[in-house]
Amino acid sequence: MLGAIAGDIIGSVFEHDPIKTTEFRLFKPGCRFTDDTVLTVAIAKAIRTGEPYATCLSNFALRYPARGYGGMFRRWAKAWDPQPYNSYGNGSAMRVSPVGFLYDTETDVLREAKRSAECTHSHPHGIAGAQATALAILLARQGRDKATIRGELADRFGYDLEQELDDIRPTYTFDVTCQGSVPQAILCFLEADDYEQAVRNAVSLGGDADTQACIAGGIAEAFYGLPQSITSLARAMLPAEFLDILDGK
Repeated sequence: MLGAIAGDIIGSVFEHDPIKTTEFRLFKPGCRFTDDTVLTVAIAKAIRTGEPYATCLSNFALRYPARGYGGMFRRWAKAWDPQPYNSYGNGSAMRVSPVGFLYDTETDVLREAKRSAECTHSHPHGIAGAQATALAILLARQGRDKATIRGELADRFGYDLEQELDDIRPTYTFDVTCQGSVPQAILCFLEADDYEQAVRNAVSLGGDADTQACIAGGIAEAFYGLPQSITSLARAMLPAEFLDILDGK
């Protein structure tokens, strides 16, 4: 889970200042955790405590405001009786990594990814983005090779994962839809040789950098592990409450 959060932090300064290169300083001044991190921790808490996903998502968003939430999500979080709003945005995928890390079977991961998404992102594309991300993490944790992960995700979700980043990057633009950002984030992992390269790939697309680095970072952590230097820097930027939840305390 921390790999997703570190990706969010690293990508945060590039969300509105896009770049098209993998050569940049990690953890630049101004890096911070965004809504991606807040809602990832909320999902982790829901799983660890058994609280409803919607309750944790709403509570955390209200307690940690001004972190870059989308307008529809902000209205949902403040509503007296929040209802799904049929979103297919990538918010469902950015927050789902705890599902892939804390459940151990494909059946459980697909079910809980759907449940974590559909309280807000009830559109089929929104659910698919969450399920694809969580399943990729599970498969990586299970030691599946990249060819298997690529094939499973392409077959199940219809994603085109045969493209190459060098072909995508020149014309890729900011896209917050699951269908326009999740497959690309998965490719950032598939083309990487380690965790850091996956995050650099995601930022270099010049799109929704923090979210795509969050998605790619979560999968890459499951496959490669997280370097201690990145672990230490990311943890130093998080509230104690977040660390306790991530550590299962």
